[in-house]
Amino acid sequence: MLKTSILTLSLAFVGTAALAQTATPDPDAAAAAAQNQLGILEYCQAEGHIEGSAVEIQTKMIEMVPAAENQETVDAAYAKGKEGTVSAMGVEQTLADAATAQSTDVKALCGQLASLVEQAAAQMPK
Repeated sequence: MLKTSILTLSLAFVGTAALAQTATPDPDAAAAAAQNQLGILEYCQAEGHIEGSAVEIQTKMIEMVPAAENQETVDAAYAKGKEGTVSAMGVEQTLADAATAQSTDVKALCGQLASLVEQAAAQMPK
């Protein structure tokens, strides 16, 4: 299937901290993925699916991502996230489509993503 599941993308996004700590061949892709994930989390929070802690954590993790060379790309990825669309690594998929593909709902996907972000933060050096 050409579309990657939201959970798989979430796992990749949670690696934001790892991307920040290693040499990244495309800083724009890392920054765009991190900002898209922030937008998704903000969407989930606005819809009442999650609390704000994952948004706060993602915001802090973004500070560790190398600066983007093309801010327009990053801003576009963030905007798509705020609309409920995952846009990273060449894949675009709405949360609703991802939920349908996984026989679940958007609320459950939002919860999974928030949980993964919180788990990643717990494993980061203090």
